[in-house]
Amino acid sequence: MRALLSVADRDGIVELGRELVALGVDLVATEGTRDHLRAHGVEAAELSELTGVPALAGGRVRTLHPAIHAGILARRDRPDELTELEEAGIGLIDIVVVNLRPFAPQVGSRAVPMEEAVGMIDTAGPALLAAAARSHFAVAAVPHPRHYPTIVAEIRDRGVVSAETRRSLAAESFAVVAAYHAEIAAYLNRVSGETFPPHMAIVLEKVGDLPYGENPHQSGAVYRETTHRNGTLADARRLGGRLPSFNDMLDLDAAWRIAADFAAPTAVIVRHTDPVGIASADDLVEAYRAALQVDPTSSFGSIVGLNGEVDGPTAREIVLNHFEAVVAPGYTDAALAILAQSPELEILAVPPNPVDGPLDYGIAALDFKRISGGALIETRDDDSDLDRSRIRVVTRRRPTLEELTDLLFAWRAVRNVRSNAIVIARNLVTVGIGAAQVSRLAAVELAVHRAGDRARSAVLASDAYFPFPDAIALAAQAGVTAVIQPGGSIRDETAIEVADRNHLAMVFTGRRHFRH
Repeated sequence: MRALLSVADRDGIVELGRELVALGVDLVATEGTRDHLRAHGVEAAELSELTGVPALAGGRVRTLHPAIHAGILARRDRPDELTELEEAGIGLIDIVVVNLRPFAPQVGSRAVPMEEAVGMIDTAGPALLAAAARSHFAVAAVPHPRHYPTIVAEIRDRGVVSAETRRSLAAESFAVVAAYHAEIAAYLNRVSGETFPPHMAIVLEKVGDLPYGENPHQSGAVYRETTHRNGTLADARRLGGRLPSFNDMLDLDAAWRIAADFAAPTAVIVRHTDPVGIASADDLVEAYRAALQVDPTSSFGSIVGLNGEVDGPTAREIVLNHFEAVVAPGYTDAALAILAQSPELEILAVPPNPVDGPLDYGIAALDFKRISGGALIETRDDDSDLDRSRIRVVTRRRPTLEELTDLLFAWRAVRNVRSNAIVIARNLVTVGIGAAQVSRLAAVELAVHRAGDRARSAVLASDAYFPFPDAIALAAQAGVTAVIQPGGSIRDETAIEVADRNHLAMVFTGRRHFRH
């Protein structure tokens, strides 16, 4: 039995080499792997002993040789093919251990010129893995160190790697090769400015299984994109509590997305992916208190998202209520000790964006929605480039500075609410939210109902224009004093007339924020 070893990740390779040698397996290794093995007392033959030629093309051509690929691809049940190999002096290769150096982090972290990036592309490694996976009826393709113990155990117990293991490894190896090529394609598309190429491959790696899916009879798992910068829920570390459920992950993502959208210390409480309350303040604990007071009843059993490090005072406030989970960029030791008093509370920390981390190759800047048999793909609704100088006051009365501050807060909040969406806010707190309604009037009615007396002297944000002025009149009756909306309706003039009649200030942004 012969094994070919060529690894970028050398974790466990020395131990594997020793075990294979002890089991009578002959080792052949590429130069870097061979030198690493020999430095640790494990002997492996040089590739040139099989190929009869040195590395060519600047070292890029080592394993791309008939003596290697024929030894992998020859069918063991075909005597004619085995005879061909024997006449050519080529031996069989039964185990191929190859792991690839990830292309995306390499290129992204160094921000190298395109010529150098292309020079990093590995052609031989994927070819070896694909050949071994193609021949999995007799060959074991081993793409990751986590499989080393299984390989050793099966050879020790059975004399060979089992057919079931070879088949499983082949599937993973083809997926590894596909992912590697997809990352390269994403990079080249990004460099070429192709946002929507003819073929789009999304690389996802498994983070872990979930207890179940959206409902108990469904299965679920979490995957992360490999070509994005850190700073997402998929990168979060669980610091305590239960394993989040599928629905918890959806709400945690919404909570983190909303909280991280604000620069000032901000807290959000989320239920069914919509905010129950959002608040910004001078410090995190005050923001949390304000967000909770928006609707304490609906907050029960919800998710808390915060955009700053959670300290002791904030943690003490959180454990006074029942929540499913909390997500934040970090926690002090004191905060973690306090939160641990609620043993079932899921505690997640989202890492910051590293300064020299991998670049986003365009995939992370897109939103995907499944449809039957396919997907809808769009660029993300990023409002960070909103030019405030283009916000247009359309009523006779201009908003006061306090109203304008609340209007901009409400505008940022409403784009995180499902359509039709209305947010009523006062003093940087959402006092009433109308989410996912079939009409804009219904959304205003719901927001006004939830706000109650707090709507007086508050402002209102709408994610899209008002097709009829009745909703504006209703807001005015509730005590709202200023409105921010995209504008663009054929009835804009009527809406402006109603606002003027009720002494409202109203501004148009020219930008819509539907979220279905």
